[in-house]
Amino acid sequence: KAHNFFQRATVTLSSSVSEPDHLAMTRQAFIELHDIKIDTKIGTYAPGSAAPNEHLLSLALCIDSTLVLIDVDSMQKVFDYDPLLLEIQRLAADKQYETQERLITRIAKACAAYAEIISLEITLRKQPVLNGSGSLGVRLCMDRAALNRV
Repeated sequence: KAHNFFQRATVTLSSSVSEPDHLAMTRQAFIELHDIKIDTKIGTYAPGSAAPNEHLLSLALCIDSTLVLIDVDSMQKVFDYDPLLLEIQRLAADKQYETQERLITRIAKACAAYAEIISLEITLRKQPVLNGSGSLGVRLCMDRAALNRV
């Protein structure tokens, strides 16, 4: 799997099971990417002001647990996130953005194209923000109904 636009990427596949009562059991499965350094340009800055030197993307995709709890070790049984990651790379690099929000909107639209995604959480942070320190981020959470409307 080629993710050459990532300087550091961690993909976590997780499945959590909870019992809201003794009669019903629910399962949730997530594909999680944390603090991926993306190659993008966001914002305009006055001469002499410090622009952030990195933008970090985190993404949590809730998918059907049957795509994680598999009986055969096969890519055909799981959600293949590589095409989505390549699209995110393309979106991040294809233009200068004024805002983080616009890039997040475009990423949400890309995610909406995948019926396997039940809900998502996208966080995009830039750093440093002030005096060479800190980060500032925007987070978006959407369920399938909201993804269908994006």
